Amino acid sequence: MNTPSVLRKIIATKQAEVAQCRISTPLETLEKTIETLSAPRDFYAALERRVIQQQPAIIAEFKRASPSAGWINQHADPAEIAAAYQRAGAACMSVLTDAEYFRGSEQDLKRARAACDLPVIRKDFIIDEYQVYETRALGADAMLLIVAALDDAQLQALAALAGELDLAVLIEVHDRNELDRALTVPGKLIGINNRDLHRFETRFETSVELAGHVPEDRIIVSESGIHRPEDIRQLKTAGIYSFLIGESLMSADRPDFAMSALFDGEMRSSNKKM
Repeated sequence: MNTPSVLRKIIATKQAEVAQCRISTPLETLEKTIETLSAPRDFYAALERRVIQQQPAIIAEFKRASPSAGWINQHADPAEIAAAYQRAGAACMSVLTDAEYFRGSEQDLKRARAACDLPVIRKDFIIDEYQVYETRALGADAMLLIVAALDDAQLQALAALAGELDLAVLIEVHDRNELDRALTVPGKLIGINNRDLHRFETRFETSVELAGHVPEDRIIVSESGIHRPEDIRQLKTAGIYSFLIGESLMSADRPDFAMSALFDGEMRSSNKKM
């Protein structure tokens, strides 16, 4: 695998974190917690309802910071943001839980999910089966698997375990090679990240070019760089109706207003064409 250097660094950090977590919270403890939880919310169905109607299915993200942007919204309250996203019409929610590079936390996810009815995906760097159990124990409804961070055996094993624990899986790719690998994994959700991890350039063409190679029975989620109604319209021309949006919402004074503006602007343009 041609793993980008920044991703190799993150994976090394994550491996150390997992080793420590196994000591502080044994796997048996996570399994006991999972036994007490109610069934996850249906992440896939929440997107599918919108996609079938060719309406924007937005996964609105809670994201305090990123390695490239630094702090985005340091003091944001996850409960307030989650409730605002639901009011604004989000289909699902994403919460960053990585602490070292994105300044997220497990508490952010717990507080966000408790404050809304939206299905919530844990966005982190999942590289070990322990983290899959951890994700379910946190109360998440879905998790992210990044193809660039995993070999084929890991990808298959982690996705299979997620299925056993009733977690939906969003498999993220950046190019055609990664997409081909992702499509060997049984699943319904393919995330196409428009940001190149080697050059850190963002190109909507990545989603447009790869969309034609994704089977119709899978939902495509376009990720990164979506800021304007025009961006959504461009992606919809490629048959993409689901979008993961974080930085542009979290950097706004009112994330719910920012998301509503995306909806309203896109809808106004669609109505003009009728």
